[in-house]
Amino acid sequence: MQLLPVLISLTLLLVGAAATRKPPTHLEFYLHDIVTAVPLSPATAVRVARGVTPLPHNPTIHFGDMYVIDDPLTEGPELSSPALGKAQGLYIFASRTDMALMQTFNMVFTAGPHNGSTIAVVAREPILDPVRELPVVGGTGSFRGATGYVLFRTYSANGTNSVIHVNMCVRARV
Repeated sequence: MQLLPVLISLTLLLVGAAATRKPPTHLEFYLHDIVTAVPLSPATAVRVARGVTPLPHNPTIHFGDMYVIDDPLTEGPELSSPALGKAQGLYIFASRTDMALMQTFNMVFTAGPHNGSTIAVVAREPILDPVRELPVVGGTGSFRGATGYVLFRTYSANGTNSVIHVNMCVRARV
């Protein structure tokens, strides 16, 4: 009988914790990573460190190359599509043999229902894979304490600049 109050307390605690979770939010948009500036499209990814060992798949990229990003997030694949925010952070070519990045960035929303909120992502991304899954490790505002995943698919790429289709599922804590 002494165990019954403990079990009731644990049950109430678990029910209360489950009630503080919001339903998942699904977002779909595009990320524009612009390394080579063109007219009307300034660079949004800038190399700040250069590695010394060229990668076998692309000798213009080196193990250890590091880029700081301020990449636009838009509703559609065109850069002129309505802006939703920016991906701000960095990525590093972190493999000596594969086209893989180590990324850490925040998706900062500056428009729409999530204006002022952020989503934090820290992940390894094998950029040549058709679909890349990256974990959501946190967030602020309407995404406070978020967990979930991001799916990246390359929409277009020209060797230095790319447009990434982003499909995201996140769950925030209240």
